[in-house]
Amino acid sequence: MATNHLLEIKQYGQSIWMDNLTRDIIQSGELKNMVENQGISGITSNPAIFEKAIAGNVIYDADIEAGVRAGLPTYKIYESLVFADIRNACDILRPVYEASDRLDGYVSIEVPPTIADDTEATIKEARRYYQEIGRENVMIKIPGTKPGLPAAEQVIADGINVNITLLFSVESYVNTAWAYIRGLEKRVAEGKDISRIASVASFFLSRIDSNIDAKIDAKLKKGVDDIAVEAKLKAVKGKVAIANAKVAYQEYKKIIESDRWQALVAKGGTVQRLLWASTSTKDPNYRDVMYIEELVGQDTVNTVPPATIKACADHCNVSDRLETDVDNAYTLIENLKDPDINIDLDTVMDELLVEGIDKFIQPFQSLMNSLEDKIKVLSPV
Repeated sequence: MATNHLLEIKQYGQSIWMDNLTRDIIQSGELKNMVENQGISGITSNPAIFEKAIAGNVIYDADIEAGVRAGLPTYKIYESLVFADIRNACDILRPVYEASDRLDGYVSIEVPPTIADDTEATIKEARRYYQEIGRENVMIKIPGTKPGLPAAEQVIADGINVNITLLFSVESYVNTAWAYIRGLEKRVAEGKDISRIASVASFFLSRIDSNIDAKIDAKLKKGVDDIAVEAKLKAVKGKVAIANAKVAYQEYKKIIESDRWQALVAKGGTVQRLLWASTSTKDPNYRDVMYIEELVGQDTVNTVPPATIKACADHCNVSDRLETDVDNAYTLIENLKDPDINIDLDTVMDELLVEGIDKFIQPFQSLMNSLEDKIKVLSPV
């Protein structure tokens, strides 16, 4: 039997989660097989994933009809479908959750992306999702926006597992890490247990390279007279996301060495792991598993879409690379300020966050429209 290279990653302290969830893989037994035999130890989902899973899929029709008969509004029918899938996935991953002493075995579900700019609404929905889903190993996903971070902090203080998502800049990651710490500190101050709370900080990759590569291509297309300048521009392509992630990991190491974090460890606190997201390679000129191979390292998670899972299982070259070439990573990020390159990374990160929210709102609204159409078809005359 061919070697599954995904299984080699765990020895370096990294967990592989799958960035996908559909009822088909739950009911067919495929998800159970992936968890038991193929090294998958968690699931992440988002509105785009659920739109693909539900729209046009007859497997959901019976439950949609039941919702129609019960007189539920469209949004409640959506929740009934998604919550059922999340619960079932949580149950399949429960043995991993227990065997790993709550390190892995989580299933992430995002609060509605339409409330990303509303702190109080996010807190309210996160609490409700956690209660209604009713599984210890569910993780509520909250965008790492300015309004999202105080929401995440409060939800963590409530004792709820949180996946803080859509992180692009190193600064946004650092802010996320301290939000987690403040949430745990609040809980400690109230005399409550923090040992059963888990969190990940979802740090995005391929979208960064896609954005910056497009900017570099535009500069090259205009024409560059100096060969040295052309070389500088080309040297940056496809390199920024991984360099940025390596710098973020160095910040993670500083944070977990801090006195504030160590005080929480003494109270049973569990480290908030960096989770590498957006890990499918968008440019066919790049190695299809580069966002996995280059970022294997201790106390991290990589959430991987199905096609990239298959590619990595087949031909990943696995070793501990997260802390290699770190000096070069800092240099590359600094070089973006070079007048010949002139890419403002802060502006790129701001653009990506706005786009990221929009990329979740659009499929969420599209799914609501698809459900409304299906409800009309399935409704009794």
